[in-house]
Amino acid sequence: MKETKTFSSWKSALSIYKDRAVLAMLFFGFSAGLPFLIVFATTSAWLRTEGVTRTAIGFFSWAALTYGFKFVWAPLVDHLRLPILHNIFGRRRSWIFLAQIFVAIGIVLMAVMGPNFDLKLFALFVLIVSFASATQDVGIDAWRIESAPLELQGGMSAAYQFGYRIALIVSGAGALYMADYSSWNMSYLIMASLMSIGLVTTFIVAEPDTSSIKPLGKHWLKNAVISPFIDFYQRHRSYAFLLLLLIGVFRLSDISMGVMAYPLYIDLGFTLTEIANVSKVFGVGVTMVGVAAAGVFIARFGVFTPLLYCAIATSLTTLLFALLAIFGNNLELFILAIVGDNLTAGVTGTVLIAFLSSLTNKEFTATQYALFTSLLVLPGKLLAGFSGAIVDNLDYPIFFAYAAALGLPAILLTFYFKQRQYDPT
Repeated sequence: MKETKTFSSWKSALSIYKDRAVLAMLFFGFSAGLPFLIVFATTSAWLRTEGVTRTAIGFFSWAALTYGFKFVWAPLVDHLRLPILHNIFGRRRSWIFLAQIFVAIGIVLMAVMGPNFDLKLFALFVLIVSFASATQDVGIDAWRIESAPLELQGGMSAAYQFGYRIALIVSGAGALYMADYSSWNMSYLIMASLMSIGLVTTFIVAEPDTSSIKPLGKHWLKNAVISPFIDFYQRHRSYAFLLLLLIGVFRLSDISMGVMAYPLYIDLGFTLTEIANVSKVFGVGVTMVGVAAAGVFIARFGVFTPLLYCAIATSLTTLLFALLAIFGNNLELFILAIVGDNLTAGVTGTVLIAFLSSLTNKEFTATQYALFTSLLVLPGKLLAGFSGAIVDNLDYPIFFAYAAALGLPAILLTFYFKQRQYDPT
């Protein structure tokens, strides 16, 4: 099994941020993060301010299950040539462009209709945004892995996370500010217009070399769908199942608690402006510190050591939200919870991207990476759908304690791989 290349000094490790492909990931990260937070969190705040029940908001989060099932259509993104668009953009960028267009259209429809007009129709528009956003993720992930060597993937991941977190400020704090001072409808129209950043990036960046990808031929089902799974098993053998299990349980804690975070803030009496200031401006700034540090640590030390610490920190920081729920409208504790959660999220997000990238074979980039990222979010999103019902029946403190306990399997499995010094590349 080949060794993952690392840099010999901190100076050489920092040089990863000068690469053009790494810089491009900053803008692709923004394009991916904008719709994700709208689907996963900001819309929850809109629904709660309109008086929608927490149980309904929890079920609403199931619209984001498309992120968990994107491996189903990832083989199409890997191999299907889109008419006209393929000749203009190439294999990867054509799918990214098409997905970005539908994300923008879906957000516009959400803005025009709103939840008060027809909640079921509004849910359909959220689903459109979610599906298109998940498809964009498949294309961007494939572009990232194929556009840079393995030793730059930590930097690519960090740049992606920077852009992603900037988008979280915009679609989180920015959307809340605009909703507070204008309206939710206007806020979402502006969010839709900002997808132009992703579209411009798609026009500018170079198409990666995908000449090594074999044509599907007459055995397209085997080549596009079955072969990526066989390849993964053949490369990891006895570790394959445990690697998939680790991916599946790693984000149970933070995804489960995430759906109820905004409803908690609102129910504790924090204003939309206060939530925006603390959770999305200050909090995301802290996240970027974690992102930058993670990119360098990965380049210097690999992934499993930081992955273990991330698993532990995720459970511990979730407990801070249980304390916040107990002590109520306490701004200092609110800030502490946000600092801990966002710093952990910044490091964890970057480490996970690099880890999942190391598991892929470039012959099946989109399909395998989509499988990993789908598995990363699907169990958590399924559980998150019941989060509102748990809060309504048991209240916030017990819910967040339960969410923290969901992180224990990830801690144990990561420790197992670290002890065996397993190299997944």
